[in-house]
Amino acid sequence: MAASSSITIDRSILAARLAEEIARFEREHPESKRLYARAQQSMFKGVPMLWMIRSPGTYPVFVREGHGCHFYDVDGHRYLDLCLGDTGAMTGHAPARSTDAICERVRQGITFMLPSEDAIWVGEELTRRFGMPYWQLTLTATDANRNAIRLARQITGRSKVLVFNYCYHGTVDETLITLDSDGKGVHRRGNTGAPVHPSVTTRVVEFNDEAALARELAHGDVACVLAEPAMTNIGIVMPKPGFLEAMQRLTRDAGALLIIDETHTISAGPGGYFRQCGLTPDIFVLGKPIASGVPAAVWGFSHEVARAFEAHLVQDESDTGGLGGTLAGNALSLAALRSTLEYVLTDAAYERMIELCTRLRNGVQSVIDHYRLPWCITQLGARAEYWFDHSAPRNGGDAAATMDHELERYMHLAALNRRVLITPFHNMMLVSPQATAEDIDHHTRVFRESVEALLVAPTKASSKL
Repeated sequence: MAASSSITIDRSILAARLAEEIARFEREHPESKRLYARAQQSMFKGVPMLWMIRSPGTYPVFVREGHGCHFYDVDGHRYLDLCLGDTGAMTGHAPARSTDAICERVRQGITFMLPSEDAIWVGEELTRRFGMPYWQLTLTATDANRNAIRLARQITGRSKVLVFNYCYHGTVDETLITLDSDGKGVHRRGNTGAPVHPSVTTRVVEFNDEAALARELAHGDVACVLAEPAMTNIGIVMPKPGFLEAMQRLTRDAGALLIIDETHTISAGPGGYFRQCGLTPDIFVLGKPIASGVPAAVWGFSHEVARAFEAHLVQDESDTGGLGGTLAGNALSLAALRSTLEYVLTDAAYERMIELCTRLRNGVQSVIDHYRLPWCITQLGARAEYWFDHSAPRNGGDAAATMDHELERYMHLAALNRRVLITPFHNMMLVSPQATAEDIDHHTRVFRESVEALLVAPTKASSKL
């Protein structure tokens, strides 16, 4: 069914197909619907985390259990999981070596407010992989970013943070900012109860804009640049050649610190994307997948940062300085970190994940090419993202402008109804070490079927479903 020019999606067909998928979802998930109704009596909006209401269906799917790259819902359906907890389960669900270590640690005690020997192994391995000589632990990358920002302000004596438009670094107040049509920093939509206007704390520029970065750093009030080496939470936006090198150089020339958040870009390889490019930040942040789903995150820093940190450190006040937390660095997190880094997220696992993700990318590309869709797909190691545009975006603003929420909801729901879960909010897929070629080819078939349905007008019979 190849065409001579790019296909335009007929919005009336899209609306009809979406209605069909919603009806199918309702038919096939009655137990999730029952639990959702019950949950609304105690959980606000019926979910433990508010963003879970952004389900492509009319309510969330409730999960029963997961193993490897699959999970089961309460209605008994088995899914291929290409969301993987939005990276938190990049290891796959319940990897055996980590599960054994976690269970053993639980039997021996979870948290003591004291170090365990695992802390030493974890610190040494983190240094080997990522190059930072000193490390601290938190429970989430959000907390690690907050700690890193505090430290940067303390060391530099400056107040502001610089981030990129449509970045995401968890729930850090300073990062919930975007550029308006006049190029001014404003609240990101949905920014709940902000303590101050974000322009008070933050400067914001577009990713890949070296001139804008230099201009904003020239004000002399930026304590740190906080960045992913490739943007991922507005879709995958890759750095243009030379931009990361320029970012590092400009930041240091301006007397600011560079904080690199690899929480999602760890999909690029065992040492992350920044080190893969031969670069080293001042502070490094990583969370989500490194403890096989157990809450844990790390932040590491250079010798220079450590010396400056120590110069400001008062031992008797180290528990009230706004860094860390009572449960951070607990024995369970450390056991999970060690087993994950030692046995699960290995070089061999990455080779397999990336090879399979390349297969996934090629499968999606084959459908795009066959139907001459004005879409494209981008790959970042074990992660891939398709876009409803001819070319991948250059920055966050471009990425936001390509969003088509109705089409996105249809593609997500059509996949979900065919037992494939992809990352919510945009069209990202992540491959775990336990995936197989058959799993990847199943996604390609589902993607093809979903696209084909958009190119054929529904019959009267199907429109009544």
